[in-house]
Amino acid sequence: MLISVKEEDPRPIYAQIVNEIKEQIRAGTIMPGDELPSVRELADVLGINLHTVHKAYQVLREQGIIYLRLGRRAKVAQVRTMPAGREEVDGLAARLDGLITEAYHLGLSKAQFRKLVDDLLTAAGDKERGTWK
Repeated sequence: MLISVKEEDPRPIYAQIVNEIKEQIRAGTIMPGDELPSVRELADVLGINLHTVHKAYQVLREQGIIYLRLGRRAKVAQVRTMPAGREEVDGLAARLDGLITEAYHLGLSKAQFRKLVDDLLTAAGDKERGTWK
């Protein structure tokens, strides 16, 4: 598992770690049941504070992406089979609305934004999820 953080990325480092792990799960690089590096190992490899990695793992746990047990390594949870609830969908819609606003300020038209989203969805491909088509 290769995780990289970029200093030029405006997102906090813990958020970059969260995104990297979620991306690798989506891509199939990391599978359900796989163990993640320990907090200390990942912090050492990335050259960052232990608390930053710990925060990333806590966010992933809260989102149901990984599960943690005291004295054991974090493991990737099984992929959700039930669609998200209303609250989660509303949260996703709010983040998407922010991206739409950002695209507007970058001068993208609605058609260009739709094409960008379609291209990214096509690149993501179907990952053996009944609802991901």
